[in-house]
Amino acid sequence: MSAVERRLPAEPAVTLAACAADVLELAALRGRASEFREIAAGGVRLAALGRSEWTYPQLTLNVRPERWLLLGPPAALPLATWQARCAGPGAAVDLSSALAAFHLAGPAAREVLARGCRLDLDPRAFPSGYAAATIMAQVSTVFAALPSGLLLLTPSSTARHFRDWLAASAKPFGCVEGRDVSLEDLCGDERP
Repeated sequence: MSAVERRLPAEPAVTLAACAADVLELAALRGRASEFREIAAGGVRLAALGRSEWTYPQLTLNVRPERWLLLGPPAALPLATWQARCAGPGAAVDLSSALAAFHLAGPAAREVLARGCRLDLDPRAFPSGYAAATIMAQVSTVFAALPSGLLLLTPSSTARHFRDWLAASAKPFGCVEGRDVSLEDLCGDERP
């Protein structure tokens, strides 16, 4: 008995694209997270644990207690400024070279990720605005559900393997490689 072959849909059900972004990790010393909220009050909303927050032109993800990933357009996150702001209650570290960002969109995007993810990605359990960290395709992955699809961050050292896995897993759904996207493309350009 052979498996039923799945026909490719007429329209691609998944789009895979790279996302150009700089990434800073903001880490509070134990018990000093409230000071970080004050530091960021000048224009960045720090996300609650398990959530993401969009404050033009930056996105924050929180998948670990008292630590945030701050994503912004390339060359728009002044590391020295953040290091000076965070001195005392914690630290700011540039992870831009350490992490690669991808965007997966389309009606089958969550089903593709479910093939290698232990989390419940049903939109009722993981709606837009949620963020999580897990192992996917044997690679450490941080991802966020956005109105435009799913943003995935993975170590740069395994990014090629991860992208190949995504493309192969999405192939039965009709995957297309999209143009590179910006955070504005993903989150919108609403300005505070």
